[in-house]
Amino acid sequence: MKTLIETDRLVLKEITLDDKEDMFQLYSNPDVHKYTGEPLIASMQEMERAIQIRIDNYKKYGYGRWATFFKNEMQFIGWAGLAYLPEFNEIDLGYRFFPKYWGMGFATEASQAILTYGFDELKLERIIAIAMKNNKASIRVMEKVGMEFDKFAPYEPDGEDVVWYWCDKKLITNNKLY
Repeated sequence: MKTLIETDRLVLKEITLDDKEDMFQLYSNPDVHKYTGEPLIASMQEMERAIQIRIDNYKKYGYGRWATFFKNEMQFIGWAGLAYLPEFNEIDLGYRFFPKYWGMGFATEASQAILTYGFDELKLERIIAIAMKNNKASIRVMEKVGMEFDKFAPYEPDGEDVVWYWCDKKLITNNKLY
């Protein structure tokens, strides 16, 4: 699959079934899922179904969550990208990396590149990001890339409040990411 986004240290590509082993390791890691609110994936078949949904989303929306590789070794470190959330009619920036890559600036680097790609290439008008209130690292990434706090509100009906951030190209431009 061709490279969609390349940064100084990262390469982002569409996730394919060839990534299922790496994705399974990511999605079955309890540390990775601590702040997601999602259950762990328990089987390779379940992972294949989840990947197929991502492939379908690429075709439907023209974007999605992308496999993210450390460029020097082409080592899979996780994913980062965009997802359409039909229940909110919003486009969400998200990222998920193996714990050994936390704290190294990869989420910030990928997020900056994804926002640029979203606004310049995809011509999106607005991008949001959502995190659990106690996920301080993700909230810090949202702030570092120039997103602004929007609200505390539940993601699921009757769920606990999560933190919502947003940005548009003008906001990001004013924050000097362009």
